Amino acid sequence: MKGYIWMAILALLVAGSWYKFNEAGKEATQLEQKIDELYNEGVPDEEIAELKVELNSKEGPRIFSGILLTFMSAGLAGILFATVILPMLAEKVTHAVYDSGEEVEPDPFHEARVFMAQGEWDLAIQSFRKVAEQDPTSRMPWVEISKIYRVNKEDPQAAAATLQAALEGQEWEVDDATFLMFRLAEVYDEDLQQRDFAAQILSQVSELFPETRHSANARSKLQEWGMA
Repeated sequence: MKGYIWMAILALLVAGSWYKFNEAGKEATQLEQKIDELYNEGVPDEEIAELKVELNSKEGPRIFSGILLTFMSAGLAGILFATVILPMLAEKVTHAVYDSGEEVEPDPFHEARVFMAQGEWDLAIQSFRKVAEQDPTSRMPWVEISKIYRVNKEDPQAAAATLQAALEGQEWEVDDATFLMFRLAEVYDEDLQQRDFAAQILSQVSELFPETRHSANARSKLQEWGMA
C-alpha cells in the first residue's frame, strides 16, 4: 500500500510540474508575440529590451525544468510498469497457459515477488514465511528473507538471525544445510565484520561434512583468510 501512495504522490507532483511548465510556455509565447508586434510597429529595440530580458529569464529555467520533468516522467513510467503493468502481464500469461490446457505449477513466490517489486519489504517477508511453512524442505524462502534484511532493510543482524533460525529449525539435506551455513558465514564476515565467527561456521562445515566438496570449499576459504 505504501508503494502505491508514494507512486500517487509522485504522479501528482509530475502532473503539477507539467502544468506549471506549460503555463510558463504560454507566458513565453505571449512575450514573443508581443515583441514581434512591437517590432512590426517599428518600436526601437531599446524600448523592447526589457521584454527581451524577461523572455530570456523565463527560457533558461523552463528548458531545465523540461529536462528534469522528462526524467521524472520516465521514472514514474518505469515504476508504474514494474509495480502494476508487469505483474498484470505475468498474470495474463499465466492464465493464458492455464487456459490452453497445459499443466503448470503455480509459482509459490509470486505474491512475495510482487511485494518486493512494490518495495513492501515487510509484506514480502511475511509472504516468504508462509511459503516456508507450506514447504519446510525449501531453503529458498529463508535465503530470500535474509537477503531482504541484508540488502533492502540494511539489517544484517536480522539476516543472520533468520539463517540461524532456519538451520536450527529442522534437519536439512547436506546441500541445503551447507548453502545456509555459507550464507551465514558471509553475513558475519562481510556485514558484521566478525570473521572469527564466520571461520567457526566454515570449520563446522568441514567437520560435519568431511570428504565433500562443501568441506573442501570451506577449507579453501579458511586458507584464503589465513585461518586454516
